[in-house]
Amino acid sequence: MPKADQGIGAKRYLVVPRNLVFVFDHQNRVLLLKGADDKRLWAGLYNGIGGHVEAGEDILEAANRELFEETGLVADLQFCGQIMVDVSDEVGVSIFVFRGSNCQGMLNPSVEGELSWIRLDALSTLPIVEDLKELLPRVAAHNVSAPLIIGKYQYEDDGTLSVSFR
Repeated sequence: MPKADQGIGAKRYLVVPRNLVFVFDHQNRVLLLKGADDKRLWAGLYNGIGGHVEAGEDILEAANRELFEETGLVADLQFCGQIMVDVSDEVGVSIFVFRGSNCQGMLNPSVEGELSWIRLDALSTLPIVEDLKELLPRVAAHNVSAPLIIGKYQYEDDGTLSVSFR
């Protein structure tokens, strides 16, 4: 199909691609980033590692780049799901979710915040990004033969996030 036939235009719903990586160790801990106090989004909250997919990258390249930039680590990454975040009638966010294992490298400090290996059973005691309570157990349990995790996040009129998974 020629480029001109791709059907991209101002009246189409546009999507911003992002990735989110959760790396697990052999002790069933997950590496999370507690957002720096001056961070625009999720300050003081724990979240996975991730960011935008840049031009010219596929989703795996972007996930590997973000993991290395924010942690200094490389890992075996497995694509395990996708979440659509409905932001407006014109634009949404597509989050590509990866599960990582077999880390190599030295954990480096991140300007994004504080990196910590967290036991899964300790998550309920920590300030986490609101969707992790439902997303992280799914990612932790995911294996290569399991169906992909498919999620849809929508903002309610009062600004709260509604999370659903298939």
